[in-house]
Amino acid sequence: MPRQLIWPIAAVLLFLSLKQAAAQQPPAAQLEAMKKFDFLVGDWEGNSWTEFVPGQRQTSHGRESVQSKLGGLVVTMEGVHRRAVGAKHDGPIVHNAFAVASFDEPAKKYRFQAYTNRGTYVDAEAKLSDGVLEWGFRVPNSVEIRYIIKVNEKGQWFETGEMSRDGKSWRKFFEMTLNRVKHQTPA
Repeated sequence: MPRQLIWPIAAVLLFLSLKQAAAQQPPAAQLEAMKKFDFLVGDWEGNSWTEFVPGQRQTSHGRESVQSKLGGLVVTMEGVHRRAVGAKHDGPIVHNAFAVASFDEPAKKYRFQAYTNRGTYVDAEAKLSDGVLEWGFRVPNSVEIRYIIKVNEKGQWFETGEMSRDGKSWRKFFEMTLNRVKHQTPA
């Protein structure tokens, strides 16, 4: 190969390899946005209640595991809750869900995709501000549901679920208080 062709080819190969390395770096804006989930990362355990029909409250005990994945680009949440039977927490599973949270940089919003063991799925928008996560969705031809999660003054995961038919008046149907049993370092 003629010597005058080697330098241009080497320069092109160097440029392509640098471009490839730069393309493999995670997007800084997404990483920064996802750091807002760090307050929830870890394993949590505690009690909850649901009351879909007023006066018919049911209690359960469960665990939630929140993990930062893909170098901090997504957060996964998995919860398994069992009906409380007397003093034992080994009743039937009443709630089993898995969620993936991410930041949609072009839209400048958080996505929250949640799946349950009943085969249901929702793709919702989430809002994060000052250590409070709010996400929700509308049940077709029915009610609007919203969940609000924060860490309270005791360091506990405190979550409420509310429903509304008109988007103005809300009725609480769910409350959960969990203690951190394992803290994980975010990715």
